[in-house]
Amino acid sequence: MIEAVPERLEVKQTVYVEIEAANAEALIASSTSGIMPSDLQAKMGRTERLIVAHPFNPVYLLPLVELVSGRRTDPAMIDRARDLFNGIGMYPLHCRVEIEGFLSDRLQEALWREALWLLKDEVATAQEIDAAIAYGPGLRRAQMGTMQTFHLAGGEGGMRAMLAMFGPCLKWPWTKLMDVPELTGDFVNRVGDQCEAQARGRTPRDLERIRDDNLVAITRALKLRDWGAGAVANAQEARLTRCARLPRRADEIEDPAQTVPTLRRAVPVDWLDYNGHMTEARYLDAFAQATDRLMEIVGCDQDYIATGGSFFTAETHIRHLGEALMGEVIEVHTRVIAAGSKKMHLWHEMTRDGDLLATGEHVLVHVSLETRRPAPPSDEIAANLARLQKAQAGLPAPEGLGRHVGAPR
Repeated sequence: MIEAVPERLEVKQTVYVEIEAANAEALIASSTSGIMPSDLQAKMGRTERLIVAHPFNPVYLLPLVELVSGRRTDPAMIDRARDLFNGIGMYPLHCRVEIEGFLSDRLQEALWREALWLLKDEVATAQEIDAAIAYGPGLRRAQMGTMQTFHLAGGEGGMRAMLAMFGPCLKWPWTKLMDVPELTGDFVNRVGDQCEAQARGRTPRDLERIRDDNLVAITRALKLRDWGAGAVANAQEARLTRCARLPRRADEIEDPAQTVPTLRRAVPVDWLDYNGHMTEARYLDAFAQATDRLMEIVGCDQDYIATGGSFFTAETHIRHLGEALMGEVIEVHTRVIAAGSKKMHLWHEMTRDGDLLATGEHVLVHVSLETRRPAPPSDEIAANLARLQKAQAGLPAPEGLGRHVGAPR
């Protein structure tokens, strides 16, 4: 149960009393960004089930959530929360010590304090301060954080070398991180004016869209490297695929005489284009994943590929018949149209709640990875494909099968 009422201790404590009256068992997770969980627990009857679960805005794109327990929290609640947030594709970070500001906000505030002093002393403008982060350190920290970044900067000596070289500088009195400039009306207006000028007339909603688009692009890049937030996104996609309980072997197909379920997943935000629906490249991606699953089912899995054989796609034709929006669950069912000595001809249908969204027709050729030329597959693969083709031969011919681009509908 997530509590996200305003950041006022007395309001939150009142809500917990109401929650306890209605539910005696649920985990209670407060989204507070700074109130100590021990203070939140003060008026509860069952204090052991309350934790802090602090997410970061925009929560629908940033996977981090800080988990903090109070003095009277049952440690098992942290484990329970970790499993819950892992299950929805977030990155739960257990802050093992109950401390003001937790971890991330303390680090963010240190940078913000220094930025305010640079503004106060007229060392730099708001735009210059943001440029000093956005075009340099921010890009590094987006995927490595602070400690790993400095460890790398130390070269072969790592962090030890960095501390040996720059550690003495940390004692120089050039920073004002333990102090805050006086927030006079003139100073607040100066900072506000610079930030508004930096926005160049963009509204907060405009800036949110720009921020979200950039975060999606960064996450996409990190997914390709299976790193940082991208690794979290990849793990969630794999988790959703496992939950779909799709067959992985030929003997797991419930009815070989019907099309085989090869993909079931929700459309993620990074699959959208500027029109707000799934981009055409992701239709191909989805059908390619369905093809990979069918290959795995008939025996062309990673172990088989490691022996030197695989299928290469020779031809693809996709028809786009409907829109898929963020969060909608799409399914792909696959049929073996033909399976010759070296070829595999597949037909995919993508649906949402039974509505046909797209079809994909793939012709693949089995290839020797040593010679990179067509070669017969293993007897097991050939037999599995032949069985599926024969079992599905009684199905009606798919509408659009063999259709070329531009052919009349």
